[in-house]
Amino acid sequence: MLTLGMSGFDFSLLSKGGPMMLVILFMAAAAIVLYIERALFLHRGQIKSKVFLDGIKNALDHRRLVEAATICEETPGPVAAVVKAALVHAGQPPDKLRYAVQEAAIVEIPALERRLGAFAAIGQVAPLVGLLGTLLGLITTFHAFMQGAEFATATALANGLWQALTVAAAALMLSIPVHLGHHFLTGRIRALTRDMEWAANEIMEYLNNHYEGEGADGIPQDRKN
Repeated sequence: MLTLGMSGFDFSLLSKGGPMMLVILFMAAAAIVLYIERALFLHRGQIKSKVFLDGIKNALDHRRLVEAATICEETPGPVAAVVKAALVHAGQPPDKLRYAVQEAAIVEIPALERRLGAFAAIGQVAPLVGLLGTLLGLITTFHAFMQGAEFATATALANGLWQALTVAAAALMLSIPVHLGHHFLTGRIRALTRDMEWAANEIMEYLNNHYEGEGADGIPQDRKN
């Protein structure tokens, strides 16, 4: 019976992958750093939008515009950012209010997608690096065969084949989880974007139809900046 497990993996095989194995290991380290940073950033920005917005509306119902803006400042994420933009422009015409909210959203979306392209590029380039390593391994094999004239030692041929197979497997082992990680991160971004759009529409509808207060002048100037 064949037993598979991490305990049975011989990490010395990595040394047989040739120069391209170092490139793959560097890409793997970069992918891990990028994934952790993006996952933590997106997790920090994920809030319970309905609960948050109910708290904002409750403050506005009691004419506490400054308190509502303070809650937005203390809450991380794009939802709080677009709601704060709406509060700063409360009391203004609907067109100006919508423009202010859209402008805030335009600033937040690139922040959500930052470094995601670099992470995706690693998953796309890794198989190409593996292919290059495979070709280099085959070249090494044929070179050893030619050097041996009519006869070539098994060791000389095996070195090139080890390099070809090992680097190809390593490239796939990197590319597959990176693609899955990218799918997970884009899903989190879509969820945050939907929450942001919903919160923006809700707060604009509330300010236009239900809120009666001082407007933007009720917020100190330093909170507007």
